[in-house]
Amino acid sequence: MKRPLFLAVPAALALTLPLAHAGEVYVGVGFPLVQIGYAHSVNQQLGLRADIGTSGSFNKNGQEEGIDYKGKVNLHRAAVFADYFPFSGGFRLTGGLTFNNTELKLNSNLMPGQQVEIGDQTITTNGSEYLNVQVKMPTVMPYVGIGWGHQAREAGWGFVADLGVSVGKAKVSYDTNLIEKSGGVVSQQDIDKEISELRDGVAKVRFLPQVTLGVSYRF
Repeated sequence: MKRPLFLAVPAALALTLPLAHAGEVYVGVGFPLVQIGYAHSVNQQLGLRADIGTSGSFNKNGQEEGIDYKGKVNLHRAAVFADYFPFSGGFRLTGGLTFNNTELKLNSNLMPGQQVEIGDQTITTNGSEYLNVQVKMPTVMPYVGIGWGHQAREAGWGFVADLGVSVGKAKVSYDTNLIEKSGGVVSQQDIDKEISELRDGVAKVRFLPQVTLGVSYRF
């Protein structure tokens, strides 16, 4: 049975005409602290996005496993997303990839005459020793989340929100002059134990959260 012409023509037009008001720019604040991006609606249920976000660099000092550290945090990332809108309205499911420059650098602050325990060994420092540690998230991480906004709609201002996580395991590396073969007084085994304990303390992170609120403009 042939479809009536008055039904076939609108269907063909819907497939060939571009989606009205498909482009959108947006800004958000939260975690990462500031982000800016572009969204494009493929159809009423699917959208594609890309953005960049940063919290900049900031200092964070503290103590881990009995050693005082001067810390510096870098948090920058770019991302590409696909948004799926299962219902009419702004609620969406989001998946994608984040490209990260996210790391914590810990530089030991060992004072002359200070007693510290490295692994199973206690030493008295002369002030020249160092144990510097880097905790770094993977460069590429998968992202899953939910959110609101970026749906196909009329031109104008809108509200956007995201709640999700980038999934990945932190990697720990170190640099030190404490090891015996480097002129220090601590065995490799004690250093390995100290780094293992440090890893358990500060590198349990298996994901990076994203919680952002923002505004968008569709044109």
